Amino acid sequence: MSDREKEKEKDTTPNYITPRGMKKLVDEITFLGTVERPRVTQEVTDAAAQGDRSENAEYIYGKKRLREIDRRMRFLRKRIEAAVVVDPAIDRGDRVYFGATVVVEDESGKQRTYQLVGEDEIDTEEARISWRSPVGTALLRKNCDDEVTVRTPGGTRKLLIIEVRYE
Repeated sequence: MSDREKEKEKDTTPNYITPRGMKKLVDEITFLGTVERPRVTQEVTDAAAQGDRSENAEYIYGKKRLREIDRRMRFLRKRIEAAVVVDPAIDRGDRVYFGATVVVEDESGKQRTYQLVGEDEIDTEEARISWRSPVGTALLRKNCDDEVTVRTPGGTRKLLIIEVRYE
């Protein structure tokens, strides 16, 4: 599949997100728009008042920072507009769907707990993985006590689903 086809597929795939993830995106865009951008704008205005802008590092850096903030805000607006909020607290039984917290056991008997979340809220330290990741994709629509095979960059792994819960 070409890069263009991957981008097109990504555009048509819903941007599932939990309420917690949506709040994080909204909080970030609010902070950028009401705190960070006005602060940087004031810094640029102050730097411009100092005279020659062509050699004014504060002015040049400030303008660059404003472009970065604007780019991030456009990205966040698109992600928020495309978001489909799914509450992980709605119990869906023993089957794994978006938002599920899943306890799995690997071949060596080591247990891990993952929560399947949207791409905008991945946090490896909290074991929040994307539903589109190799592990997430393998777990989707499986039931408790099912064994799944996961193809990862490190090789093929087998995981046994021990528990599925919605919190």
